[in-house]
Amino acid sequence: MNKHLLTSVLYTVITAVVLGLGYPLAMTGIAHVFFARKADGSLVYNQNHELVGSSLIGQPFTGPTYFHSRPSAAGTGYDAANSGGSNLGPTNKTLIDRVNAGAKAESQPHQIDPVPVDLVTTSGSGLDPDITPAAAYFQVPRVAAARHLPEARLRELVSAHITPRQLGFLGEPRVNVLALNQALDQFK
Repeated sequence: MNKHLLTSVLYTVITAVVLGLGYPLAMTGIAHVFFARKADGSLVYNQNHELVGSSLIGQPFTGPTYFHSRPSAAGTGYDAANSGGSNLGPTNKTLIDRVNAGAKAESQPHQIDPVPVDLVTTSGSGLDPDITPAAAYFQVPRVAAARHLPEARLRELVSAHITPRQLGFLGEPRVNVLALNQALDQFK
């Protein structure tokens, strides 16, 4: 019996060390060697080498001079430590009120097109950094008016920032809001 107990304890300790320490350290090392940028969180810096965010985590952009991200239900908003959706059903009054308020806030005078759904609903994680091309194009008139820029040039900027489907068939075309707003700040 003692022999079996000793063997069990030894296997538990060896397994814990190999799989609890060795494997994670090896994978972290491999990730830092082959995928350094991604392993460090895909951090994005401005021209002054100051950290402005991550290309993988959404962040709030407010005001008329920037393209807006999807709303977030993660913690107090875009909180990576509290990732998660709101889990509100389509008939929930709280969700309906929030969507209506978001649609009213995003609506623009003389706008004919309806507000794209991703500008008024949260993603499953609440941290989605991307919006649909339709949501980006929808915001062009507001941003152009606020920055006194021609809409046609902003549409070209949006078109240049559309990421196509991966491998041509996975996912949907998307626009990273942080990258678009950074390009907008450098736009002349």
